[in-house]
Amino acid sequence: MLDAPVDHVSAYALIVEQGTKLARRVARGELPMPDDDVLADRYEQADRVLRGAGLEWYEVSNWAADRAARCRHNELYWANAHWWGIGPGAHSHVGGLRWWNVKHPAAYATRLAAGEHPAADSERLTPADVALETVMLGLRLRDGLPLTALSDAGRARAAGAVVRGLLEPGPHDEGRAVLADRGRLLADGLVRELTD
Repeated sequence: MLDAPVDHVSAYALIVEQGTKLARRVARGELPMPDDDVLADRYEQADRVLRGAGLEWYEVSNWAADRAARCRHNELYWANAHWWGIGPGAHSHVGGLRWWNVKHPAAYATRLAAGEHPAADSERLTPADVALETVMLGLRLRDGLPLTALSDAGRARAAGAVVRGLLEPGPHDEGRAVLADRGRLLADGLVRELTD
């Protein structure tokens, strides 16, 4: 991959999604569930290799050669901004409403031909949803999130996360929660800790 050459890499851990062939094979015992320790080792290895190739992480699962190489489309998601997805299975988020289109291309085309909206379903985000997603998405970014996005209890827990090596001390002193290398491996749990 690095011989391509590339200026951006996304590397996500395998998630066994319900309703997939993989999930059925895991349920039948034909394949093992991904091991968390193996996934962490692979993440650290990917990070070392990508950094060695001049790519720096800017989101937990994304590395880029420079700011211009970052995925501007995905940065809209991570900033909790508005976007309108077009096509089968596309997701959209505008004005606190999130919706997703039908996945199958034929069903999508049939709905459009009939003058119907292609959305399969939608959800209205509550203020609590928005607050959780602001922390979840912002914490995944290299720039982190302002500590003011956290409750008083969350800010106290963030200080504890600095002591445990999960958040960088310098940015914390400047009012931002920024994941340390170890914190990137435990980001999902840290989000729950900071928002509970």
